[in-house]
Amino acid sequence: QVQLVESGGGLVQPGGSLRLSCAASGSIFSIYEMGWYRQAPGKQRELVASITRDGRRNYADFVKGRFTISRDNDKNTVYLQMNSLEVEDTAVYYCSANFIVSSSWGQGTQVTVSS
Repeated sequence: QVQLVESGGGLVQPGGSLRLSCAASGSIFSIYEMGWYRQAPGKQRELVASITRDGRRNYADFVKGRFTISRDNDKNTVYLQMNSLEVEDTAVYYCSANFIVSSSWGQGTQVTVSS
């Protein structure tokens, strides 16, 4: 059983930055990939970025170099550094842990970009 806890969300102005954290605990030995997804009101959940156990990264096209995913294996934590935030980035951001045939999800952290 794996538990995921997100933190770091908040309210920022356009052009600002946030750093999200996702701490994993429990039976984490079988995780091969972790990622960040987001869901805006009235829209489907979409992939933002992911990183595999061996360090390979994948980003959504809308990131356009603004976001960076990283990890700290010693702390079982994944980070998402978000720069140049736009109003369109407003969403609940969810952390995911991917296994061979299933995934686990955190409760999400709200990111609001508004002037």
